[in-house]
Amino acid sequence: MKHQDLFHLGVVSADVRSTRGMWSSLFGYSWGPTVDSELTVGTPDGEVDASMSCAFTIESPRIEVISEVPGTLWTAGGGIHHLGYWSDDVDADVAAAAEVGFACEATRTGPDGSLFFAFCRNTDGVLVEFVTRAAADGLARCWSGPDVD
Repeated sequence: MKHQDLFHLGVVSADVRSTRGMWSSLFGYSWGPTVDSELTVGTPDGEVDASMSCAFTIESPRIEVISEVPGTLWTAGGGIHHLGYWSDDVDADVAAAAEVGFACEATRTGPDGSLFFAFCRNTDGVLVEFVTRAAADGLARCWSGPDVD
C-alpha cells in the first residue's frame, strides 16, 4: 500500500443531485456519468443487497458522491465517508489493515473469487476503501467526460 494510490474521497448523500450541484457551483467540478448498480456485499452480519448510485468528478482530486443506502454503512451526514485506494491485492491489504486495528465492514468478491473491494474502519472511525487496481480501466469511464444527466 502506498499513499500515491489514493484516488478519491467518497461522500454519501441523501440527495445526490443537490450535492453534486453544490460541489459544481462552489468549486467548479464537472461530473462523469451516473452509475447505478445492484450489488450484494458481505458484512460481518451476512450478505446485504444494495441499490447504489454514484458519480465521480472529472477533475482531481476526485470526489465520489454516492446515494445513501439506509441500513448500511452508506449513510449520509458523516462528512467525508471514505478514502478510496487502489490495491494490487485487496485480500492482502485487508489483512494488513486488520493487523493495525482496522475492522472490515463490507466486501464484494470479484469474478475470480478474490476481493473486488473492501471497506475497513480504524478505531478513530476513518473508513478506507480498497479497490482492485484491475478495475481502474472500467472505473475510468466514470470520469471520462461530462454527465448528460
